[in-house]
Amino acid sequence: MQRRDFLKLSVGTAATAAFASRANAQSTPKEIRIGYQKTGVLVITRQQAALEKHFTPLGIDVKWIEFSSGPPMMEAMNVGSVDFGAVGDSPPVFAQAAGAAIVYAAGQPITNGQGILVPKDSQVRTIADLKGKRIGFTKGSSAHNIVVQTLEEAGLTYADITPVYLTPPDAGPAFANGSIEAWAIWDPYFAIGETKQNGRILINSREVTKTNSFYIANREFARNHGAVLQQIVDVTTAAGKWAEQHRDEVAKSLAAITGVPLDIQAVAANRANFVVGPVTDEIVATQQGVADRFYKLGLIPKPIVIRDIVWRNPAA
Repeated sequence: MQRRDFLKLSVGTAATAAFASRANAQSTPKEIRIGYQKTGVLVITRQQAALEKHFTPLGIDVKWIEFSSGPPMMEAMNVGSVDFGAVGDSPPVFAQAAGAAIVYAAGQPITNGQGILVPKDSQVRTIADLKGKRIGFTKGSSAHNIVVQTLEEAGLTYADITPVYLTPPDAGPAFANGSIEAWAIWDPYFAIGETKQNGRILINSREVTKTNSFYIANREFARNHGAVLQQIVDVTTAAGKWAEQHRDEVAKSLAAITGVPLDIQAVAANRANFVVGPVTDEIVATQQGVADRFYKLGLIPKPIVIRDIVWRNPAA
């Protein structure tokens, strides 16, 4: 499929006209600020300039802001510096518990590409062997949830390990030099650790739990620009459909945008799921389980109800 064909998936004359009609009923932003990380559908969307091609004719600029992980993106979104972005399952839980002004706009099941790594020569062979070990991960990230649920699988508690809170760029060197004995992480860092830093996959997240990633929007943006938000989701969904069928091109796009070597992004692209869809009842139930577990462990200060911040397009 050529780029012009890809764009037909996301932008059509009828769709643009319908958007313009809905947008006139609301205020139209001059700029959309998109938060992204070094992997995923939004990177493809940026490489294809799909949002720009859709919104520029309507007088709306698109600005891209890169983050190393989800928690700082949620902080930026809460204060209104980011309008829309993609994160794993845990950042929005921590953000909602802190009263952040966010909503869930779309969901994406994660079927591969994240888990826990140990050095190839490590004596850690089972989950139970993690007891007493230093495990590096980003606090409040999807990796945090992986650690918690993996420990439960083996009958261990959070107190049985020593959590070492590190951002992905800091955790990689710590893993390579032995400062941490295991690393919970997602692609492309998962692939980097596995292929370039002498890592061995101890557990893939899909072996212990269902996980999802999410497309999150600032609450006020969703309230004031619902038609625009729906179009962002639609274009992103189309990009995901295209990516499912063009993984080699996806790897090239990921490498070009992020600077992560092509061979690493090829590993990540070939095992990723790119299907974007609504936040279904099943996804809500899975996410509620994450929130309840974190509250039980004292990792968030109060219980929360995920469904309370799931955005529904009022025009749908």
